[in-house]
Amino acid sequence: MFLSRKIVVVAARRYMSETNATIFALSSAYGKSGVSVIRVSGPHTKEALRAIVGKKYDFQARVAYLRALYRPETTEMIDKGLVLWFPGPSSYTGEDCCEFQVHGSPAVIAALLEILGKLPGLRHAVPGEFTRRAFLNNKLDLTEVDGLADLIHAETEAQRKQALMQSSGSLSRLYGNWRKVLIRCAAHLEAYIDFAEDENIEDDVITNLTKDLKAVREQISDHVNDQRRGEMLRDGVRTVIAGAPNVGKSSFLNLMCQREVSIVTDIAGTTRDIIESTHNFGGYPVRFTDTAGLRLTTQDQVELEGIKRAKNCIQQADVVILLLDAWELNKYQVHSKQILDDYLKKHYQELDLLESTLSAPRRVQYVANKIDLLNAEELQIMKKIPELICISCKGDGELKQFLNTFENLLKDLCGIPLAEAPRLSHVRYRQLLEQCVHHINLFLNNYSPEIYKDMAISAQKLRQAIRCIEIITGHVSTDNILDVVFKDFCIGK
Repeated sequence: MFLSRKIVVVAARRYMSETNATIFALSSAYGKSGVSVIRVSGPHTKEALRAIVGKKYDFQARVAYLRALYRPETTEMIDKGLVLWFPGPSSYTGEDCCEFQVHGSPAVIAALLEILGKLPGLRHAVPGEFTRRAFLNNKLDLTEVDGLADLIHAETEAQRKQALMQSSGSLSRLYGNWRKVLIRCAAHLEAYIDFAEDENIEDDVITNLTKDLKAVREQISDHVNDQRRGEMLRDGVRTVIAGAPNVGKSSFLNLMCQREVSIVTDIAGTTRDIIESTHNFGGYPVRFTDTAGLRLTTQDQVELEGIKRAKNCIQQADVVILLLDAWELNKYQVHSKQILDDYLKKHYQELDLLESTLSAPRRVQYVANKIDLLNAEELQIMKKIPELICISCKGDGELKQFLNTFENLLKDLCGIPLAEAPRLSHVRYRQLLEQCVHHINLFLNNYSPEIYKDMAISAQKLRQAIRCIEIITGHVSTDNILDVVFKDFCIGK
């Protein structure tokens, strides 16, 4: 009656029957290195292992052996390395597996892969196939698979922590608990539909399951309404550098990146297209975007297209760094928040920007550049405005305040990954959980114990809510979803 892993089991059997080969691949990065790892998985793994190291040897599980590796047809030794045997189901894929840890020479790697490819029943793995077999053998669910992929691609410390927690089952356990509650509620409702007339079911069944559904709905809604913290941490905080022409946006990007990313000239409107660069700030990933200078009018068609793209980037940004000209602020006699607000209203019109464009949920940081044009007294007055950070892109002497402020902003946006409060990290999860809440709402709104509307139709809403969570974890799935999930893995994973 309820959704289970039956569809996945059928898919697994079909997949295994179609691909009942033992697979192999280089699991470490290709190239010259001290050690390279070649992984084998499938029913012919032990035969392949003995063909290469010799039939006289036996192997204990998960014990490293130093062995010479030979070509089976000529008994020519190709290398000496460590071999490990992992019998199924206690292996990564759930199948018989082994690893060859050999010298990281391209010649050794090529020779060993050639030998494996000639053995009967073996073929080269496709990208993500080892992890796909682990999923189909119930060693991982899809949230753990996604976490593993994120861990492989993690570039910052915070990304590593979040991905490691997810690959270790933090989201799997959370979503699994919600699924259990929904299944229990659906089971009680089905029992009430089938047996209520026999008076074998307690009268408060509907009241209790309604209470449980409201609690789950609140938990899922809180999880979804997290200001995209987990997604920003996974994908990088989209940070757009915006401002008028020649205010120093490209110089600012180069200063942040510590290299010449953008072209810098004295000619206004040098930057026409979008320039992106990703960097690590205090363990948080930041995707900087340099944009064309904004202004109300221009006759240059290329610049107009650049301005259009800049505005689109601002609309999609998590953070906007609005660069202001310190000399212009000084001429406007900006020395308080009130005067700064007045100046910004006028400046937005000059940039052809609506104030609402720079409103929540995106964060805006105002940065006054070119403070080297001010005298000491003028600079001290401007520094007293708390909403404004003063810098000069010609030197990094005043940059420390911005870096500290920006790092704190990133911490506030992304938070700190915690195992007890796992973050929603993929858009796919968000969409399916929103659908889950929608189906729970349909049940709660359409069914009332006092009115006794059609309970069979209401029960279908609960089954649909369960299905949404099961698609996330892979308890039910389709081939196209699996293809999307596993395509980002390297071949040896």
